[in-house]
Amino acid sequence: MLTAAFPWITPSLLRAGAFGTLYGGAPGDPATGLTVPVESAAELETVLRVLEEAKLGATLLVPVDLARVAPELLRAAVQAGHEIAGTGPPIGISKLEAAAGQPVTVWALEGAALTRKNLAALMHHGVRPLPFPQAAAQPGQTVRVLPAELAATLTELKTLGYRPAPVRAIPGLRSAKPRDLLIHVYSRTVEDRFARDHHVIDLAQRADAVMRVAPRSEVMPPLPLPPHTPTAELHLHSPRIVGINARSSLAAYRAYQRSLKDVAAALQTRPELQGAQAVYAVTLFHSPLERNGFTLLDLPPQQARWFGFGFRLLRAVYGTPKPPSEGTPKMAWMTREAFVARHG
Repeated sequence: MLTAAFPWITPSLLRAGAFGTLYGGAPGDPATGLTVPVESAAELETVLRVLEEAKLGATLLVPVDLARVAPELLRAAVQAGHEIAGTGPPIGISKLEAAAGQPVTVWALEGAALTRKNLAALMHHGVRPLPFPQAAAQPGQTVRVLPAELAATLTELKTLGYRPAPVRAIPGLRSAKPRDLLIHVYSRTVEDRFARDHHVIDLAQRADAVMRVAPRSEVMPPLPLPPHTPTAELHLHSPRIVGINARSSLAAYRAYQRSLKDVAAALQTRPELQGAQAVYAVTLFHSPLERNGFTLLDLPPQQARWFGFGFRLLRAVYGTPKPPSEGTPKMAWMTREAFVARHG
């Protein structure tokens, strides 16, 4: 009754790790868990052919009925290195395992099938719920791709620097924890709202991209510009840069530099940034920006304290393993012309 009245309760419990739900893997690794739902033998045959041509593995989400209709295709999928995961009500798990010739260890429960009864049945059989798929590919997370879109999506993922793989092959794959639910809530209620309110443009489609940019019509002190001069404010993709930095400080610096080129391209192609006369950021990571041509400015004391509190909060939320070398936030800025000339 409680879950019927509050349908968000069960998904929230799963994000916190209830029923052994998996979360994902290393946020700085380009691997992404590729999950493909198949509803029929014909779809499964097509998917296997596309994956074979791409020389990639995937987690195939199959209903139990396929164990009766196409057992030979399920066995072929396993022999090709793919992971078989169930979908829909978990009735007949043993039949699916017998057809695939391997244990089924993960399951995708969604929609009407996402009930406490079905989750308890999975736990009883030692089967774990898959991580929630992301709307777009993210390092260490899972993405859901329909069979009809698979070939085109695999090409796109490769172009963006991702390494699609079965969920079981994601480096650092782990169980969800209560902290993961808190991060999800923070992201949806704070960061997403900020992005909407300030029209932040996400430039982090590549696996190693870490920048976002927002058009501004008011000049933030201490920028030495006339009031109402259009500018572009840089924002870091916090979980991405934290994940890459945990893997390698050098990789994080290179991602930083490459992402500045993304900003330069956006300045020249995005209509909302055409009038921006300067690029700036308020950040603790100002040394890399200074090395890339930015001028550093001290913030007014009260402003510095406020931003410092916000950055400490971000570090607490995303679990930055080590503090930045700079303890005081500063403003880093460049004129549009200088920025495009150096990074364009």
